[in-house]
This record gives sequence, C-alpha cells and structure tokens, in this order.
Amino acid sequence: MKQKISTDGAPKAIGPYVQAVRANGLLFLSGQIALDPATGVLVGATVAEQTRRTLQNLAAVLEAGGSSLGRVLRTTVYLTDMARFPEMNEVYGTFFGENPPARATAAVSALPKGALVEIDAIAEAG
Repeated sequence: MKQKISTDGAPKAIGPYVQAVRANGLLFLSGQIALDPATGVLVGATVAEQTRRTLQNLAAVLEAGGSSLGRVLRTTVYLTDMARFPEMNEVYGTFFGENPPARATAAVSALPKGALVEIDAIAEAG
C-alpha cells in the first residue's frame, strides 16, 4: 500500500508530485531544492547555502514519514556546476557524518526555480 507523506516543514510540491511516498517499509523522497518552506522562495546564493537548506527540507520530510537522516539508504545529488562539488560535499558530510548513505551525483544543465542543487533520497521508514 502506498501512503503519501507531506509536511509544512518542507516546501509544498511545485508540480504534480508529493514530498514523499511510504511503501513496503521504505520512504521515497522527491527531490528537494533550497526553497524556504514558509515562503516558497529560493534561499542561498551559494551551493553550500543551498545544500544546507535542501538537506533541512529533506530532514523535515523524513521526520514526517517517521524516519531521519540516519536512516537514509541512498541519495542522488544534482548539481548545475560540478566545479562546486567540494562545497556541496563539505556541507553534505556534516548532515550524514560517519555512516553516510550510498550516493550518486550528476551534473544537470538547470534545476527548478534556478536552484544550484537538488537532492532526493530513499530511506527506511519508521
């Protein structure tokens, strides 16, 4: 059975999708960008700032689904400029610490709202 997960602690979906879906003991999180949950406005001028807000948004969705960053199994990071990978990676490491999830990182030509980074995730559900 598929269950929709949503929270006001993360930006509302800006298209025909949901923040996350819980199914078979897993959470599948839609990609998040650095939108302020209260205003829907993109925040942060740098990849580091946007990565921080993006991961805070992911953490809010995980919590709404009964999970946490510590239970994330895999992420995909999308960057508009791979030269900024070290900035993203440094901030990313502060959120996942010593037991990070599997990860793929891809360069993309553009992201919604002009974002510099987007991250999606798969996690164990609560």
